[in-house]
Amino acid sequence: MDRNEPAGARSSTVERKTKETQISVTVDLDGTGRYDVSTGIGFLDHMLEQLSRHSLIDLTVRAVGDLHIDFHHTTEDTGIAIGEAVAKALGDRRGINRYGHAYIPMDETLTRAAIDLSNRPYLIWKVHFTRDKLGEMDTELFKEWFQAFAFAAGATLHMENLYGENNHHIVESCYKALARALRAAIEIDPRKADAVPSTKGVLGGSL
Repeated sequence: MDRNEPAGARSSTVERKTKETQISVTVDLDGTGRYDVSTGIGFLDHMLEQLSRHSLIDLTVRAVGDLHIDFHHTTEDTGIAIGEAVAKALGDRRGINRYGHAYIPMDETLTRAAIDLSNRPYLIWKVHFTRDKLGEMDTELFKEWFQAFAFAAGATLHMENLYGENNHHIVESCYKALARALRAAIEIDPRKADAVPSTKGVLGGSL
């Protein structure tokens, strides 16, 4: 893995290369929601575009993976690379709000996300699907993406679909809820822009 130096104050590029995938991700946390995404998985591209648009994080993703086997490695490794890029762009997380939450309705569906950029990764996933696939993508892989992202980003993330019937709406509302929660959490608090948002003075560790 080769991580390049950030292009700006809250921008970063991450290169992740394994025997299974080759992924390049660039993020700008202070962007406008511009995206340029290509993973080889159409549905995942659509979800990552939603993540960028609704978080206002500029996002570029180039992923080449072993899709002839299945979509698992590309999905998981893309989550890792985006999470790492976000973590790197945050630096010591000085001045950020740290917490964010969002409720996202999509027709009959309602999903809630709550995030703490604590540098202590954890995922609670209360999302269930009634179909095995959306397009060509296995629905079980969405949990893998969110878990990979949360652990790489150093985020405690709680995702819960409160109700819904349409599986497309359920997963899309998850990405949009994450996006809106993340948007709030990464914003700089003008009253504490010079301080790490923790009484310990550092984010991370077991306490």
